[in-house]
Amino acid sequence: MNYPIWQLGFPGGLLIATVAVLHVFVSHFAVGGGAYLVLTERKAYRNNDRELLNYARAHAKFFALLTLVFGAVTGVGIWFSIGLVSPDATSTLIHTFVWGWAMEWVFFFVEITAALVYAYQWDRLDRASHQAVGWIYFVAAWASLAIINGIVTFMLTPGRWLETRNFWDGFFNPTYFPSLAIRTAMAVALAGMFGLVSTLQLRGGIRERVARWSGAWVVVGIVFLPLFGLWYYRAFPGFARRYLAGGISAAGTAVNLAIAAAALALVVTALAALWKPRALNGAVVALVLLSGLATLGSGEYLRELVRKPWVIGGYLYANGIRADALKQISATGVSADSRWLAAKPAADSLAYGREIFVLECSACHSVGGYRALRARVRGWDEHFAYQALPHLQLMRGTMPPFAGNETDRAALAKYLASLNPATVSISPANQVAAGREVFEIHCAACHTVRGAFRPLNLAAMKAGAIDRLLKILPALNPNMPPFTGSEAERRALARFLETGQPTS
Repeated sequence: MNYPIWQLGFPGGLLIATVAVLHVFVSHFAVGGGAYLVLTERKAYRNNDRELLNYARAHAKFFALLTLVFGAVTGVGIWFSIGLVSPDATSTLIHTFVWGWAMEWVFFFVEITAALVYAYQWDRLDRASHQAVGWIYFVAAWASLAIINGIVTFMLTPGRWLETRNFWDGFFNPTYFPSLAIRTAMAVALAGMFGLVSTLQLRGGIRERVARWSGAWVVVGIVFLPLFGLWYYRAFPGFARRYLAGGISAAGTAVNLAIAAAALALVVTALAALWKPRALNGAVVALVLLSGLATLGSGEYLRELVRKPWVIGGYLYANGIRADALKQISATGVSADSRWLAAKPAADSLAYGREIFVLECSACHSVGGYRALRARVRGWDEHFAYQALPHLQLMRGTMPPFAGNETDRAALAKYLASLNPATVSISPANQVAAGREVFEIHCAACHTVRGAFRPLNLAAMKAGAIDRLLKILPALNPNMPPFTGSEAERRALARFLETGQPTS
């Protein structure tokens, strides 16, 4: 909380994700594409295939232009966006892995040099020297991937680093090797996918030969993904595996999308590149590329999702608050820990409540846009919000705990209650429908009825008995806030719960 908050109007994580996924998509091609080029060149010389050699020349220039220009620009974009959105996490990664970054930058310099020499010195270098430059590029590119992989996986599973603060304990963390295997397989597949892009410029028999050659790369890369994915899943921390077991529906959706997209790329490539290469056209190649992007993007989204509420597991929460600072902030208040508050601390100040929202919530939520809090706090009154705030991490496991003293808590509760006040219209004819609406306001943040998330099934009880329980919720479970609605709303809620009608 010692950094200013950069306010976009939407969660900064969305900007990071947009830039990062596009960068990772091209950078993985940059790794696999290096090996693809050298092996294609060797294949052309071995078979005395002049057309294939000319294809490799043209593809090398396309490769260098895309990876060096787009890759470099988006790489800088990642640094720019993470430095503004999550400065404490960025600082931690820099200081923890300073020598790792130094090594990666050396390899990146070698990549740039080797890629330019390889793409533009075909006529000045002999075969052996030219291919040696290509292999130098590939080794440097893969080494760069291996280093970045250690830093990225550290954020999900820092492992023994939490106790030792040792570089190698953080780098070779529990998910390092399975993640590296997945990324290497994906790099192979993307090399083939972008090879299919260049294939569209060819005509005649060479087009079919290159299509089959590129298609084989796609197939080989994709077929290993399920095995490596299972290895990766088994290295996840327990809370992340619970997300995938139904704790967060979005996690399951991401897995299903990745599987479907990879399967689609595999089937389309097998049919249109390996079996019937004459059927290969721009629309088919675009479908394969989009499927590859969806596979990789889903995997990146899943990796980010399952580490919540952390940005660095066990060390730094997603809102930039360090785990070891929670106790101090709760004692002295947010204002004592942050130099960037514009409003003075006051329990009844909406302006101060909004400052707390910006500090503690805006990393993941907007007010009315992406992951809008206005929809999530519909109908909340100040008392309910005040009682709910200490239990955020219990309401949703992906949320960091609230940090702040009583003044901070009251101010944020007041601000949340102001976002979307609502009343429930209740009549004898709409008791159940009104009760469902009350459930959505007061209960749905933590429960479903006969659903996957903390399900309630009180259909065996009468409404009167349920109503009596609603009056004593904190006594039943100290983590449940008291019901703060009206008596009519409470009775309607009891009537709805009595029916056992499912909610999502």
